[in-house]
Amino acid sequence: MARSRKAKVADVHEVASGMPHVTVEQGGGENKVYQVGGKSFVFFRTPRPDAFDPDTGERYDDVIVIWVPAEEDKLALVSDESNPFFTTPHFAGHLSVLVRASRLGELSCAELTEVIQDAWLSRASKRRAATWLEEHRLA
Repeated sequence: MARSRKAKVADVHEVASGMPHVTVEQGGGENKVYQVGGKSFVFFRTPRPDAFDPDTGERYDDVIVIWVPAEEDKLALVSDESNPFFTTPHFAGHLSVLVRASRLGELSCAELTEVIQDAWLSRASKRRAATWLEEHRLA
């Protein structure tokens, strides 16, 4: 995977499924839900009334939910207008950010990979997270 190229939906699946101890569940419709230890860390959301095009009122059908480690991380991602992450009132107090699949190309593959790895780390057990960090020389 060329990490400096623009991110694609296939990268979400590749990175999320490539993390250790991941299971893939089926959400509503054909939407994939990536979990570690029974805890979701990335999932493809069905269209909901809280995420919609402000001009047309049409519900977004390509929203991806990605967990974050802390509220500060969420605020950093959604406050930076140079990236495509957002949130809605429905997710107030929830440690996750939203991104539309159609806007993933605004991120590099490396940026997307880091966000998904952080999501996994935030939901994995302490032991699994420590092992992964040590194996990747990040601890």
